[in-house]
Amino acid sequence: MTRIIAGYAGSLAIAVPPKGTRPTSDRVREAIFSALEARDALEGATVFDLYAGSGALGLEAASRGAVSVTLVEKNPAASAICRRNADLIHSKAPKGTRITVAPVSVQSFLAGAVGTVDLVFIDPPYELGEDALAADLAALPLAPGAIVLVERSSRSPEPRWPEGLELDRSRKHGDTTLWWASAA
Repeated sequence: MTRIIAGYAGSLAIAVPPKGTRPTSDRVREAIFSALEARDALEGATVFDLYAGSGALGLEAASRGAVSVTLVEKNPAASAICRRNADLIHSKAPKGTRITVAPVSVQSFLAGAVGTVDLVFIDPPYELGEDALAADLAALPLAPGAIVLVERSSRSPEPRWPEGLELDRSRKHGDTTLWWASAA
């Protein structure tokens, strides 16, 4: 079972797809959100959770103060779970919080994205190729100073960062590496 860790929806249990996704562990989510709160990156943020799975990362961001969260998940079963989880969290959200689910591919979503985003979680399937990940990164509509967090297998190489997106740091958490980058 996965739970929202903190914020207005803290301790609420959310559903996880039974197969086909790789949920971010509670320990790794704690590390991510401690770092984001230290950067004051959540309050009022616009967030994309790409390859959302259950939507846990985006929904945690909403619970901690993000005002607009979009969960992008093309797998129909996972997308339906994202919708249920989003409805649950949204029912507890402060007025003005927007949580949406886009049941399309990341590439299709980014091709039609309007406006800019402050925070992006990218936790693709490990089998997603480096070229596809590089294309996703290049298509992001980032606000100045936006944070991009890529979660990959520790066996994967460093993502190829497009111009205007610079690596801040990377951290290994067992079999997972978190790559943190910022928009110039």
